Amino acid sequence: MDRDEEMGHGDRSLLFIGDEDDDLEADRDGGSTPSSDPGSFSDRSDPPSGDEDDDDDDGDGRRAPRDDDDQKGTWPQSFRQSIDMMSAVPSPAMSSIITAASPNLGRLAAVGSSLLKRATSSTVGQEGSSLPLSRPLLLPPSLSQLSTASGPPVRDSTDSLPPRPLPPALQGESVVVPRPPSRPSSVCLKSSYIDLPPPSTKCGQRQAILNGLNVLCGVGILTTSYGIKQGGWLSLILLPLLGGCSCYTGLLLKKCIDSSPSIDTYPDIGKAAFGIYGRIFVSVVLYLELYASAVEYITLLGDSLSSVFPSADLAFGGIYLNAHNLFAITMALALLPSVWLKNLSLLSYLSAGGVIATTTVIVCLFWVGIGEGVGFHPGGTALNLTHFPVALGLYGYCYSGHSVFPNIYSSMEERSKFTFVLLFCFILVTFVYAGVAITGFLMFGESTMSQFTLNMPQQFIPSKIAIWMTIINPYTKYALTLTPVALSIEEALPKSMQTYQVGMCVRTALVASTVVVALTFPYFALVMALLGSVFTMLVALILPCACYLSIKKGSTPLWEVVLCISIILLGILCACVGSYTSVSQMISR
Repeated sequence: MDRDEEMGHGDRSLLFIGDEDDDLEADRDGGSTPSSDPGSFSDRSDPPSGDEDDDDDDGDGRRAPRDDDDQKGTWPQSFRQSIDMMSAVPSPAMSSIITAASPNLGRLAAVGSSLLKRATSSTVGQEGSSLPLSRPLLLPPSLSQLSTASGPPVRDSTDSLPPRPLPPALQGESVVVPRPPSRPSSVCLKSSYIDLPPPSTKCGQRQAILNGLNVLCGVGILTTSYGIKQGGWLSLILLPLLGGCSCYTGLLLKKCIDSSPSIDTYPDIGKAAFGIYGRIFVSVVLYLELYASAVEYITLLGDSLSSVFPSADLAFGGIYLNAHNLFAITMALALLPSVWLKNLSLLSYLSAGGVIATTTVIVCLFWVGIGEGVGFHPGGTALNLTHFPVALGLYGYCYSGHSVFPNIYSSMEERSKFTFVLLFCFILVTFVYAGVAITGFLMFGESTMSQFTLNMPQQFIPSKIAIWMTIINPYTKYALTLTPVALSIEEALPKSMQTYQVGMCVRTALVASTVVVALTFPYFALVMALLGSVFTMLVALILPCACYLSIKKGSTPLWEVVLCISIILLGILCACVGSYTSVSQMISR
């Protein structure tokens, strides 16, 4: 197998550099080599002879699985790439921006480097001197160079490969050798009609913290004040309780990944614990959670815009649309082009908008309470058992980030710091959620609506900013949330139907279905409480403990077994009570 394919196309710029080097070597030898299409992630050409089978040996006499073998029974193959797009905050490194804007720069740089190497080699031959010849340090080594480097065989893990040994001519020289890129997950979707970004590269501690905060600080913060109204002041105890349990189960996912080098994502954990059916079940649950979140974004857009333009309506052909329904449909049409994008790498740059929008809304809330004279007015009940399960679901939704934690851990350069990253993120967001919940309820009291931004007086400038930031947040995240669902459906279709036209039909149908569901159940807080009760309890509490006990059976201490079983029972209880209360209140309305 071609080593470039075995490396999983770790970096598009590296792929171009490697292909260009192969072409230059072929021209030098008077031959020609086939090159792959740099515009897609389609499969490369098969080797002309059977000699490549030797390259697939994993080092102990066994044949390493080919990509075709890996892709059989491993649906979904697009999970790693699509979830990376949704969670990763783009790094401000100029090299990444240049590479994303114009991949041909990598090819031009490779050509220039090779020509410079030829010219310098001829100069060295004429003068008899020995100069250190290597690829410029601004460019990483190509995949073709890595394939010829000696060293241990490539393992199915995301750990870094050992550095390339120096050529004999450079032994003893003080030369800085670039570090080879890491090998991404072996299971990646290769599409001929869309441009999927490769799995995220190694990131540092700060970048991992930003990615974690980007996942946890979402639209759930808008309903925390409403949670106090529903469950009373004592319901705030649920925030540190659910946060502590979720943080612990996040560490359990880390232990599951460490148990095998072939585990990178949440579906991989499900497969390692319960086989192929476990992988499918976990994937379906995660995709249903993403789909329901997309429905919530449509509802949020309709609520926010109808509060800004309450008199907007439309009557046409005997059909009447109020402000909420009109803006929900209009915004869905506006979001449709972002779901149709061929180059999905562009979507990853929208993920940072969520962090900025959430931070701005929090600042505007305190600004209105302190600077605009709204003030804080103590009140409320201590405990409301009737609606306490609704508060449970709302607070549980705030910690729904476990589908992304394995991806963040797999992409970290220093995995030993993941525990600190997870603790820091959960502690910070718990304080933020509690602070916003208390501030919002003290400002608006029993009149608190499902989103505290709807209570903010419209005549104040910070209120207008908060409303529009609330609109921008789902607008930037809708396509990122729905794209993984669309990709999973498209890759499950027959090969003959995996075309751009069919893919656009699938995505259009998904957008239309989210609008229909949002208009059928236009209850933002109750739907969020249902999501938190069912999916968050399942993904964040039940499944991590169950998978960990299955993978680590026989080697888990008794206290950890008891703790995991207790968390599973707590999750089942919260899921049953919370979902029943939420559904019953939606039916009563």
